[in-house]
Amino acid sequence: MKKPAPFLVYTVLRLLAFLVPLAILWFFFPIFREYWWLAAIFAALIGMSISMLFLRTPLTDASARLAERRENRSSGGQADADAEDQAIDATELGDDPKA
Repeated sequence: MKKPAPFLVYTVLRLLAFLVPLAILWFFFPIFREYWWLAAIFAALIGMSISMLFLRTPLTDASARLAERRENRSSGGQADADAEDQAIDATELGDDPKA
């Protein structure tokens, strides 16, 4: 079974860390139905606290995957640049660049 993408897991957990407190504030505290913007602010603060305390591992996994993808991209570009440099050097020396 394939493991889900770490960035997707982290994003879903962050959304849940915001939406669950927002729903709790909205449904169980009637004053927040009138001041919805205040409920959103409190839910954002609660969600940020939850993610800082409990979502360190998914954040680390997502960051590692992004760094790995960036490293793979730049190494592929470097290989292409090296091939171009080699072709230019071969032409300057009068060699056949395809050989």
